[in-house]
Amino acid sequence: MDLGISGKVAIVTAASKGLGLATAQGLAKEGVSVLINGRDPATLAEAAATLSRQGATVLAVPGDILAPETPELLVKSAIERFGRLDIVVANSGGPPVGRALNVSEEALINAYSSNFISAVRIIKQALPEFRRHQWGRVIAITSYSIISPIPTLALSNTSRSALWAWIKTAANDLSKDYPNITINTICPGPHNTERMKEIDHGGSEIRMGDPLDFGKVATFLCSEPAKFVNGAAVVVDGGSTLYL
Repeated sequence: MDLGISGKVAIVTAASKGLGLATAQGLAKEGVSVLINGRDPATLAEAAATLSRQGATVLAVPGDILAPETPELLVKSAIERFGRLDIVVANSGGPPVGRALNVSEEALINAYSSNFISAVRIIKQALPEFRRHQWGRVIAITSYSIISPIPTLALSNTSRSALWAWIKTAANDLSKDYPNITINTICPGPHNTERMKEIDHGGSEIRMGDPLDFGKVATFLCSEPAKFVNGAAVVVDGGSTLYL
């Protein structure tokens, strides 16, 4: 299937490893030029080298996505290097584990900054460019916890659910005047990443997904054939989440 995105340009945040890197790989294989971002310059450089070896056109821009100035830097860097911007994949590291009644107010504020505010900032920064081209795709990588909250991940449950509510509302706002700009969230369940090893929901007994497969699903949501998928929460969890 021709996904219709060869020649497009994407920004993927938190793309040094895990699902962010896998998504950048999926996009690159479809001919998308990718700007990848991460906090650690060394790890980001390794990710860029991996993408380059796989034939990708890649630009690595290190920076903390929590810093208010970083979204503008990323968008400007993509346009300066590639001449345009068509896709944003807003990803961020997961907050610490903790139960709802035990987490501190400071931890809640940090989680909202990391998993909600940072995504909204880069999406809003990219929208003028999308409107100019009358085409754009936004994917926010959240978690299946927005559908089925995880008791030990209160911070993730609440901050990512807030982002999902914002995305659902923004999709409705955009659909009327900009039908070729879509905004969705993709909700991973357990995948074989370092993050899963950190939170350890049962270890090896849990069936885990392949990050590269996840990246292909995210890539499809960025495609031309996915133009009627808007304001959706696409769960990628192998059927493990119990919800209707």
